[in-house]
Amino acid sequence: MAEEKIGLEPEFVAFVGIDWADRKHGWCLEAAGSRKRETGELEHKVEAVEAWVAELGRRFGHRPIAVAVEQVKGALVFLLNKYECLHIFPVPSTMTAKMREALYPSGAQDDPRDADLLLDRLGQHRDKLHRLSPDDEVTRRVQNLVEERRKLTAEKTAQSNRLTSYLKIYFPQMVEWFEKLDMPLGCDLVERWPTLEELQTVSTEELRTFFRQHHCHRGLRERRILAIGGAIPAGGDRAVIEAKSTVVKVMVQLIRSLLQGIAELDRKIEESAAEHPDFFIFESLPGAGAVMAPRLLAAFGSQRDGYSCADELQTYSGIAPVTERSGKRKWVHFRWACPKFLRQSFHEWAGHSIAQSAWARAYYQQQRDRGSDHHAAVRSLAFKWIRIVFRCWKDRVAYDENKYLAALAKRGSQLGKLVVVGMGTSL
Repeated sequence: MAEEKIGLEPEFVAFVGIDWADRKHGWCLEAAGSRKRETGELEHKVEAVEAWVAELGRRFGHRPIAVAVEQVKGALVFLLNKYECLHIFPVPSTMTAKMREALYPSGAQDDPRDADLLLDRLGQHRDKLHRLSPDDEVTRRVQNLVEERRKLTAEKTAQSNRLTSYLKIYFPQMVEWFEKLDMPLGCDLVERWPTLEELQTVSTEELRTFFRQHHCHRGLRERRILAIGGAIPAGGDRAVIEAKSTVVKVMVQLIRSLLQGIAELDRKIEESAAEHPDFFIFESLPGAGAVMAPRLLAAFGSQRDGYSCADELQTYSGIAPVTERSGKRKWVHFRWACPKFLRQSFHEWAGHSIAQSAWARAYYQQQRDRGSDHHAAVRSLAFKWIRIVFRCWKDRVAYDENKYLAALAKRGSQLGKLVVVGMGTSL
């Protein structure tokens, strides 16, 4: 779901602030041209929301109503966004917290007051807010799929880290023998033989068959079998081993389910991205691949009028740094307030592009030579990439590395010279 800046907005007949909660949402309403405010509670049920919106529609003739909420996504926004008469304006929770702190220094907090603050923000500073504006359905499908894949991947990483920490306690050899425990080979072995003692009771031939079934290279297979036979148990506390090994088997089952879920999402992402009319643009980017190309498609979306220039996307995504000034002092620092998944998408892809793009590799090295650490150099590269891809996206053309290198050479760019030097060195 994209956000758009306020431009020519409809004439709103009412303004509503909703402070969302788990079960009941406090709301505050003010009709246009009136200073009288009404408050109430909205139960978080589909039927209750339907009845509440229907009542607003009857009262205000189904004309546009502005609604401020402290969510960009989530259950409440999902429920409200389907009604055409409601125009959703997300308000950052930190913004409301700052206003509450300034107006109510005692620290008291209650739902009606928060809803009132949201309504103030909507009425007085709406030009600083972004209205939620959904992309087309095919784009939303890709956006939701890639975000859910990221969540499952993060959960798999968390479970893998837990599995590693447990194995280090009573079966540390597993961490040495297998670089990645969250793969089918490691999961299957630990599930069948969760302790070293059980694994060492297995015959050599059975182990060979097991590793062969998992397509393990012969040399590596024999080294692992030899290591298993000569391994020494880490400890003899049966109480610890029994408890940890039981939990380890549960973790393995969770990881296996997550791997299956990620594979299913990968299949759906591939299908959805291939159907998108803009996918050829992002598929042409160096280092994008099957994972990053759909994420970049989701990052840009389908609304080309949503960003007037690349600067807006650089800032919104958090790739652009923040410059602060106070008196004679000025300093630049990392941007904290931004959509984290969007920033991760640009950052991760820029890192992948270094190995696939000659100018990206030269630019990254240039930043490192100037003293930037790895992540700062990658962010600088992502900043530059956004400008290039933004132009391709606006013009609906695929990226062409040769054309960009020719443009650098034509301008006499120092980066172009570095690329030539680098290519000569590699030859």
